[in-house]
Amino acid sequence: MRHSIFYIILFCLTLSAFSLNAQRRISPVETPATQTKAVNLNPKDTTETPDPSKMPNLVHYHDEKGNVVYVDTVTGKEFIDSTKIKKKNADFTYPLFDEVTIGVNVWDPIMRCFGQHYGLIDVWGELSLYNRFKPIFEIGLGQASHKPDGGSYKYKSNIAPYFKIGANYNFLYDKTKEYQIYGGLRYGVTPFSFEVNDVIIDNPYWGEEYTSNIPSQNSFVGYGEIVLGIKVQIHKEWSLGWAFKYHTILHESKCVYGDPWYIPGFGSRGSAISGAFNVMYTIPLGKKKTYSRPNNPTNDTQPSEGNHNDHKH
Repeated sequence: MRHSIFYIILFCLTLSAFSLNAQRRISPVETPATQTKAVNLNPKDTTETPDPSKMPNLVHYHDEKGNVVYVDTVTGKEFIDSTKIKKKNADFTYPLFDEVTIGVNVWDPIMRCFGQHYGLIDVWGELSLYNRFKPIFEIGLGQASHKPDGGSYKYKSNIAPYFKIGANYNFLYDKTKEYQIYGGLRYGVTPFSFEVNDVIIDNPYWGEEYTSNIPSQNSFVGYGEIVLGIKVQIHKEWSLGWAFKYHTILHESKCVYGDPWYIPGFGSRGSAISGAFNVMYTIPLGKKKTYSRPNNPTNDTQPSEGNHNDHKH
């Protein structure tokens, strides 16, 4: 049942993360001069107005979205040239290789101070593409030493590495970088060993008990995670963030004396939910695309063959 839920959520997140916004017609916007309209200034296309040949006093500038805006210096009317609108890349405000973020997850060290008996620490690196798609790689160390209250055994897992690979999707990709809300997927693997010592066995017939040890066993586990988190900038390149994880075991090796209680990078076997508290440092790779309107638009570029800037009044 847990595997079915995981694959359903994975399918939905994949569709959400890799679908682009449908192309849309540019709607009119208000400017100080008058209403700006998106029009086709191709003189061979008579389905749109105005006719460039009848507007000899056009000058142009680029608005904040990079659109070419033509201004009739006589009437003050402004028009966006729809033939030059970048439909494909309109959603990408930030450059392709935007930034690299290095993070440290200190959730387990903090929780061990409050009595948690497993976990150590992990670090990760993330490449931001368009501030939207964020492939990520994690590496960490896990360890456990646990004796349950009133229990009759001691569980021990030596320090072992784990590795995760996946990607995040920033739902606020076209907003400010001061905060992010993201969802992500991970696939993790870990090779480790564990043992169970001081197992108390009762003998009701003789009314006695004795102790036994289960020898060390090697295990290899692969698991999947679905992540939902936030990132908040606190000072320049430094950020903090929370994340909540739903995970499930996808495959594991068989052990002769039973399954492991703790899995590095996953947590305790009986819990499907865990968390992360990340301290992050970001290294910028590119600059955000910005556009500004000049104080005095010029007519150094001809919008079409029908534009005559030397027309005399």
